[in-house]
Amino acid sequence: MKTVKLTHVFVYLLLVLFVPGVSLGQSDPGVQAGKRCVTVSGVTTCTGDELPSVRANDNPGILAFFLDGQKRFQDVESVSNSPTGNNGLGPRFNSVSCSSCHAQPAVGGTGAAMNPQFAFAGSATAPKDATPNFITATGPTREARFPFFFDSNGNPNPNNPNGGVEDLFTVSGRSDAGSCTLAQPSFALAEQTNNIIFRIPTPTFGAGLIENLDDSTLQKNRANNLNNNFGIGGDFNHSGNDGTITRFGWKAQNKSLHVFAGEAYNVEMGISNLLFTQDRPLPGEDGSGGSGGTGLPANCLNLSGGGYPEDNSNPAQTSNALVLDDVSAFANFMRTLAPPPTGGVVLNGVQVSQASINNGRALFSAIGCATCHNPTVGTSQPSSTTGSLGNAAVNAFSDIEIHHMGTTLVDNVSQGGAGGDQFRTAPLWGLGQRIFFLHDGRCTNLLCAIEAHESNGGEATTVEAIFDQQLTPSQQQDILNFLRSL
Repeated sequence: MKTVKLTHVFVYLLLVLFVPGVSLGQSDPGVQAGKRCVTVSGVTTCTGDELPSVRANDNPGILAFFLDGQKRFQDVESVSNSPTGNNGLGPRFNSVSCSSCHAQPAVGGTGAAMNPQFAFAGSATAPKDATPNFITATGPTREARFPFFFDSNGNPNPNNPNGGVEDLFTVSGRSDAGSCTLAQPSFALAEQTNNIIFRIPTPTFGAGLIENLDDSTLQKNRANNLNNNFGIGGDFNHSGNDGTITRFGWKAQNKSLHVFAGEAYNVEMGISNLLFTQDRPLPGEDGSGGSGGTGLPANCLNLSGGGYPEDNSNPAQTSNALVLDDVSAFANFMRTLAPPPTGGVVLNGVQVSQASINNGRALFSAIGCATCHNPTVGTSQPSSTTGSLGNAAVNAFSDIEIHHMGTTLVDNVSQGGAGGDQFRTAPLWGLGQRIFFLHDGRCTNLLCAIEAHESNGGEATTVEAIFDQQLTPSQQQDILNFLRSL
């Protein structure tokens, strides 16, 4: 055993305890509590609030649209006889309201600390279902996908790609679902054969600003980003309809907030709407993958009894906002949500200095993180919706591009032009108050999320290696403090 002189230990402890910049290690400050707000020109806006110009009602009626959409975003849906308006839950679903998945730290955010999905099975929500192993009380709110269809022996077939959402729950046994009875997907087999991947909800704060970025602005920004020494490329996903840049979802697969909302209403809650007009079978039930499926059984169709689409416009209603269908109301709400304000950071009960946060921001750019997580992706185009959406800096800490993330994060699911290991650069604004990280929620710690960026074939590998090997623990801590200030 080596002998260490006590004087050496004493000197080291003195350095650690009393010399700035010397640290035993680094740690994620963790989820920052409290309400984060910013005051500009006498107007205070907090996380989850409407844009300042919406509050001023600069486009007469826009505030009513925001408030109505915010309310509908929190409505709990049922199969039929819903007291909250449009309905039609199921036949399969992942949750029963938008806000159950988008709740942290305010309505419109991402998954909360307590997972609402954990309480569904065996309750009146999903009385005949079981809770999948990957859904836990304090784990991330998730959707599941099988990257590949199974062959006749129950093994995933890599030559037969799947990738569609496998809804967790069914309406079987509900008092408002009639005789519809469906089986849950084969989650146990998927886990056993390593043929399952997950996605967690993306936050929607500031999403209207991202939607209002012109394609040319994004392309010019990409050209600037390509001028780097870190081996980082990046490209855009594009709409199959008009060829323009898509920007929402983990793989930037959705063109607009309207499409984003319509898809979620149909896929996550099983509600047909004006954008997605049919009840959705599971992959395989629809005949894809050579399964021979013929769709949903007849007794699981039109469960609400009102015809299709279940979510429709309401022409006889007043006021104006109530005329809209739910999907349009959801989109208006998300579009006019303010971006999340930055805030102070508390680490181990002590307020972090602004100098540390400022140093972390400088290092974040210097080592290459900002090559993808651009502090400002550009300035939005003029807006006819509300003033705050137009000619505004979009400080999202994202380039809205898709990047190859390598073998560590690959999910073998392709969406639009994004391949199995490509993901949109996740916007980091609001990061300080998020609980779960990466597309599948595997990390609850920033160090875990950063480490996952080092991967065979991943564009961020060089940058992560610089963070890991060339920065001192104190410098790494400054970056972590900075990230939790966002």
